[in-house]
Amino acid sequence: MKVVWPLGKATVRDVYEALRTRRDIAYTTVQTMMNLLEGKGHLVKSPGPKAQVYAPTKPQAQVEQGMVRDFVTRLFDGSARPLLVHLAKDSSLSREGAAGT
Repeated sequence: MKVVWPLGKATVRDVYEALRTRRDIAYTTVQTMMNLLEGKGHLVKSPGPKAQVYAPTKPQAQVEQGMVRDFVTRLFDGSARPLLVHLAKDSSLSREGAAGT
């Protein structure tokens, strides 16, 4: 999803090529993951000129917001305070995050 969101839409090959620059990964692994994400309703597939094209069904911010809300509800009984305290105390986390990696 992190590869598809910025592109707006992508083929398996597009995602594979983007991920290969970061780590060794098999084409079939990318294909399987994209099919699973489609099955779960996170991606929608349509025919392209040469290959199937996948597009996200929801914007990144909406998905992230839902995931954070679910995480806080499950782990912290809906209160964000314990999470914020933990994040502030955790010296292994950077202010910049992983965006630049």
